[in-house]
Amino acid sequence: MGETLTDEEKATIARRFIAHAPPGEFNEVFNDVRTLLNDDGLVRRSVSKAFAEYNRDQYIPSKVQGVEEECLITEANDLGDGRFYDPRTRQSFKFDHLRREASELQPHPPDEHSEPWRLAFEKEVTEYVKERYTYGASTVIGGSDADTISLAAYIESHKFEPKNFWNGRWRSKWSLAFSKGQAECELTGLVKAQVHYFEDGNVQLVSSKDIKETIQIQDETTTAKEIVRIIRQAEDSYQQAVNENYQVMSDSTFKALRRQLPITKAKIDWTKITAYKIGSELKNA
Repeated sequence: MGETLTDEEKATIARRFIAHAPPGEFNEVFNDVRTLLNDDGLVRRSVSKAFAEYNRDQYIPSKVQGVEEECLITEANDLGDGRFYDPRTRQSFKFDHLRREASELQPHPPDEHSEPWRLAFEKEVTEYVKERYTYGASTVIGGSDADTISLAAYIESHKFEPKNFWNGRWRSKWSLAFSKGQAECELTGLVKAQVHYFEDGNVQLVSSKDIKETIQIQDETTTAKEIVRIIRQAEDSYQQAVNENYQVMSDSTFKALRRQLPITKAKIDWTKITAYKIGSELKNA
């Protein structure tokens, strides 16, 4: 008989299942994990932390009451103890990682030094997301340390089509840091695409790209426009590359996975097979 797993070993496996849940299928994976463990106490004690990690990693959008724009759940706006803050509305909130609901709103003052830069960046990113992503959301975080200002933009867009056997999510993060009087700085980006297709099979695309560009630091508005110009160009290029790669895979890679000839190393003569079938049917008539 096989060796029995300890509760911690079971929890470790369960956390891995949760961490790799495809976009739009978290609830299904969670329900399966709960059934497999058959121990709600173990789920609460050892697996629930994986819910928060998953939501932060996936940039899950959260609806803050009374606000049209959604706030993304990320590591940058995590205040600890299950609370996050929305820089757009200057509020913090308690977030239920399982139900994905925001509650207990409280005022959260912005960072005074970075806020003018953050506001200009947020305006440009919001307009860009509305232009490019039908189901997109964004959150722009700002902070400062002495004379250094740091900015980070998070973008998320998803479309779930379970009736058509596919779900997908797009994520990107763009960040920079610069000091007063600095002429230029580095903009770093990370773009991720994840798609799950499960009609008569189970195929996942998990793709990502790191991007680095140098930008000129000018006034708040001009700098924000230049950053978003680079973001637009980089994300368009990445999406085009993914599309082209799929075409190459369809034309060559997938065909290479199929056997060119049967095990006999001879092509099948379909005419003879048809003749054999007709002859067999006549014989049995």
